[in-house]
Amino acid sequence: MRHTLLFSLLVILLPGCASMFSGDDNADPPAELEKLTPEVTLKKLWGTKVGVGADEQLVNLVPVFYGDQILAADRKGTVEALDLNTGKRVWKTVTRKPISAGPGVGEGLVLVGTSEAEVLALSDETGEVVWEAMVTSEVLSIPRIDSGIVVVQTIDGNVSALDADDGSRIWTYDRTVPVLTLRGSSSPAVERGLVVAGFASGKLAAIALENGRVLWETSIADPRGRSELERMVDLDSDPLIDGNIVYVTTYHGRVASVDITSGRMVWARDISSHKGVDVDYNQIYLVDDGSNVWALSSDNGASVWKQDKLHGRALTTPVWFGDYVVVGDFEGYIHILSRLDGRLLARTRLDKAGIMAKPIQAGDNFYVFGMGGRLAAYTVE
Repeated sequence: MRHTLLFSLLVILLPGCASMFSGDDNADPPAELEKLTPEVTLKKLWGTKVGVGADEQLVNLVPVFYGDQILAADRKGTVEALDLNTGKRVWKTVTRKPISAGPGVGEGLVLVGTSEAEVLALSDETGEVVWEAMVTSEVLSIPRIDSGIVVVQTIDGNVSALDADDGSRIWTYDRTVPVLTLRGSSSPAVERGLVVAGFASGKLAAIALENGRVLWETSIADPRGRSELERMVDLDSDPLIDGNIVYVTTYHGRVASVDITSGRMVWARDISSHKGVDVDYNQIYLVDDGSNVWALSSDNGASVWKQDKLHGRALTTPVWFGDYVVVGDFEGYIHILSRLDGRLLARTRLDKAGIMAKPIQAGDNFYVFGMGGRLAAYTVE
C-alpha cells in the first residue's frame, strides 16, 4: 500500500497539467490546438457552478442524470440536484465530507463515496442523508445500486455489497492489489444480477450480486517487463456492458471485448488506456495513453479511424452523441468529432481548470463538468 500511495503522489507532482491528468510523458508536450473552422454549431443551453468541483484533486466526480434531473457533487461535500432542462437547483446538501467518487443513483437514493472510506446515501427527493456506511478504504469508484444492493469498489481492491435500506454489509470480495498501481479503481457495472469489476492485476471478474460468488474471471492483460512500473496493467476503466458483451481497457495492456456469460474473450487489441470506452451500434470509442482518439469495429476490434490532433491533451473518456463523439481536455476545451471519420468539427471552452470527468449524454443534449465546478448543457445544431 505504501508503494501505491507513493506512486499516486508522484503522478500528482509531475510538472505540467497534462501529466497530472493522464500520466503522459512530459517530454512529449500536448498538441497545440489548430485554428478550426466549425462545421457544426455547438450551442450552450445553460451553465452553473457546483461548489469547488474536484478542487485540483485526482478524484472521480462525474454527474449523472436521473429522470428529469442531473446530480453532481464536489470535493468538499456538496451534492446538488439540478433541473436537466434549465440547470435550476432542485435541492442542495452540504455533507462536509471529502467526496471522492460519485454520484451514483437509483431506487430513490443518491450515493457518493469519500476519501475516509465512507459511502453516503441521500434521498433523491430531498437530499437528506439516509445512512452512512464504512467500507475498507478510500472510494474512487462510483457506487452502483440494483435490486436493493449498493455495490462499491475501494482502492485496496475490495468490492463490497451493502444493503440499500441501511448500509449494512452483505458481502465483500477481496482482491490483492499489486505493489505498484495507478491511483484509481474501476467502477463496477451492475446488470442482470451480475457485478462486473476490473482490478489492478489486469483481471476482469463477474460476481453474483446476491451473494458475492465469483462466476468467472479472465485476464485482460498480463504483467510484463522487469520493473514494477513496466508490469503495471491496471484495469481502471469502467467496464461497459452492451448486450452480451463487456468492453474494457487496461493500462500497458489491451482493449478487449468479453462475453458476459462465460468470460471468454471475443477479441482484443494491443492499445494501452486507463480511460473507459463508449459504444454505438457498430463502433466503440476510446482514448489511448497518448490521448489519441480511436474508433474500432465492435465486431472484431479493427480500426475505423484514429484522431491524433489532440495528442497529449489528457482527454476524457469519449462519449458517443448521435453523429458525433465528444471529449474534454486538460485546458477545459470540449471537442466535437465526427463519428464517421474522427475529424474535428467544433470546440468550445468550459472551465480553465480543465475537464477530467467523462461527458454524459441525455436525450438531445450532453453535459460536461469541469474541474473547477462549472457544469453546462450543450447541444449540436
